[in-house]
Amino acid sequence: MAHDGQDLTMATPVILPDLLKLTGAAVAPVEAILETAIARVKETVSEDGRVSGKLIEENQTAAHGLSWLATYAQSLKQMQAWAEKLNADGKFGEIEQIIHQIAFGEYLWQVYGGIPMSQGEIIRLQDLGLTQDEMRGLMAPDVMTLCTEGNSQAARMRLVELMQEQAANITVGTSGLDEELEMIREQFRRFAVDRVEPNAHEWHLKDELIPMEIIEELAEMGVFGLTIPEEYGGFGLSKASMVVVSEELSRGYIGVGSLGTRSEIAAELILCGGTEEQKQNWLPKLASAEILPTAVFTEPNTGSDLGSLRTRAVKTEDGNWEVTGNKTWITHAARTHVMTLLARTNPDSSDHRGLSMFLAEKTPGTDENPFPTEGMTGGEIEVLGYRGMKEYELGFDRFKVKGENLLGGEEGKGFKQLMETFESARIQTAARAVGVAQAALDVGMQYAIDRKQFGKSLIDFPRVAGKLAMMAVEIMIARQLTYFSAWEKDHGHRCDLEAGMAKLLGARVAWAAADNALQIHGGNGFALEYTVSRILCDARILNIFEGAAEIQAQVIARRLLS
Repeated sequence: MAHDGQDLTMATPVILPDLLKLTGAAVAPVEAILETAIARVKETVSEDGRVSGKLIEENQTAAHGLSWLATYAQSLKQMQAWAEKLNADGKFGEIEQIIHQIAFGEYLWQVYGGIPMSQGEIIRLQDLGLTQDEMRGLMAPDVMTLCTEGNSQAARMRLVELMQEQAANITVGTSGLDEELEMIREQFRRFAVDRVEPNAHEWHLKDELIPMEIIEELAEMGVFGLTIPEEYGGFGLSKASMVVVSEELSRGYIGVGSLGTRSEIAAELILCGGTEEQKQNWLPKLASAEILPTAVFTEPNTGSDLGSLRTRAVKTEDGNWEVTGNKTWITHAARTHVMTLLARTNPDSSDHRGLSMFLAEKTPGTDENPFPTEGMTGGEIEVLGYRGMKEYELGFDRFKVKGENLLGGEEGKGFKQLMETFESARIQTAARAVGVAQAALDVGMQYAIDRKQFGKSLIDFPRVAGKLAMMAVEIMIARQLTYFSAWEKDHGHRCDLEAGMAKLLGARVAWAAADNALQIHGGNGFALEYTVSRILCDARILNIFEGAAEIQAQVIARRLLS
C-alpha cells in the first residue's frame, strides 16, 4: 500500500519479534492492576467492613468501570490462550499473529488511557481510585512495546490485505475450535447464505415474521433441541455448538439466530427446575419444534427489576391458576404455543421470593387474530430492528393455567429458576452479537472493495482499512471470550461472570462494527435499501436485551467485589 512513494508494509516489520512472549508477559501486569482496582473500589463501597449495595449505586461509574477493566483482563487472557493453542497446533499464521498483536496493542493502551464503556463514557484507572504510582505498574517494557508498536497502521493495512486474500474463509483468522464444531459452523453458514441472507432484508423492510418453512428447516437441522439431552429427544450437544450455530445464523439475520433462544431458555428452565414428568412431556416437543415457546417475564414498570413484578397468579378451588396482569417486550408471542410465565403467587410478598414460574399453554394466533386464547390480549410494539419475530405487549385477565404446569410443582421458586438460565442466555446473546458484528464486517468490506472514489477502491484508504481491521480484531476478541464462557458452562463451572463479560463486550463490538460499516457506506448506508441499515438497527438491541449494559456491569461488579 503506497503512501508518499513509500510502501508502509515494508518500511518496518509488521509483526513484532517474540510476539507470544511479549503478549504473555503483558497479561500479569494487567491482572495486577485489576487486583489493585478491586481493592480500591472495595474500599470505596464498603461500610463497617462489608460491601454496601447503596454505596455501589452511589459509586456506579467506578463499579461499572471495574467490570470493564475485568472484562479487558479476561479478554487478553483468552486471546493469549487462543494464540498459544494455535501456535502449539501449527496454526498461528500471519493473519492470526497480526490479529493477536493488534488486540494486545489496542486493549493495553485502552486499559492505560481509558476504556470506552459507551460512546460518551470513558473509564480511566484514576476513576477506580488508582494513584499514578500504581498505574506505573503498566509501564513494564513488554506492555510499552505492544502499546507503541502493536496496533500500527502497517499492521492494520497488512491485516486487511490478508483478509482480501483469504475472503473465502468463514472467519477472519482461525477460530481455535475443534473440527466437529467447524463442520457445524460450515453447515449453518451454508444455510444462512442460501436461505437467510437473500431474504432477510425483505423480511425486515416489510416487518414480516420469519416464514414457518425456515423454522421447519431449522427444526430438521436440530436447532431447537441442540443442547437438550438425548433422553429427552434432543441432540445433547455442547453449549459451544449452540454458540457456533447462533453466531452463523445471526450473521445471516439476528431474527433467525434468535429463534433458538426461546427454546434454549425454556429447555434450561425445565431441565433445571422442572419435575421429571414435566421434562418428559415438554422437552421432546421443544426439541422437535412441535411447540414453540416464548419468555414472558418483563412488565411495563419493572424493566430489569424482576423482583418487583406485579402480575399475579391466584390458585382456584380446582387446583389450577388464574393469571392477571400485564407484560411487555415479549418476543414471538403471537405464534407460540407455550409461555414461560413469571407471576407473583404470594400476594403478601414484595420481592422475588413470592414469584413462581409457569408453563402456560396458549393457542398460536394468526394475522387476523394473533391472541385467540381466552383471558389473553396483546398488541404489537413497532420496533427499529430485530423484527423477524415481532415484539408484543400482553394483557392477562384471569388467564387459566393448569395446576400441573407450575414449574417444579413448587411455589416461590420462579426467580431462582430464572436465574439458573441467565448463564446460557447471555452466552447465546454474546454469540448473536459476534454474528451481527461479522455481518457488519462482511457488508462493510464488500462495499469498500466495490466502491471507487478518487480513482481507487475505498479499501485502499488507510482509515477505511483501519476500520475493517479493528472490526476483525474485536470480533475475534469477543468470539474468544464467548467460546471461553461456553467452555466453562460445558465443564460444569459457574460462569455467570464470564458469560456477563462476553455479553457486555460482544454487544459493544457489534454496535461499533455496524456503525463503522455504515460509515464506510457513506450516504448509501443511510438508505433503507442497503443491508447495513438493517444491521445497524439489529445491532442496537444487543446492548439492551438479556441484561442492559449497565445492569450487566452492575452484576459483574457485585461478583468481583463480593
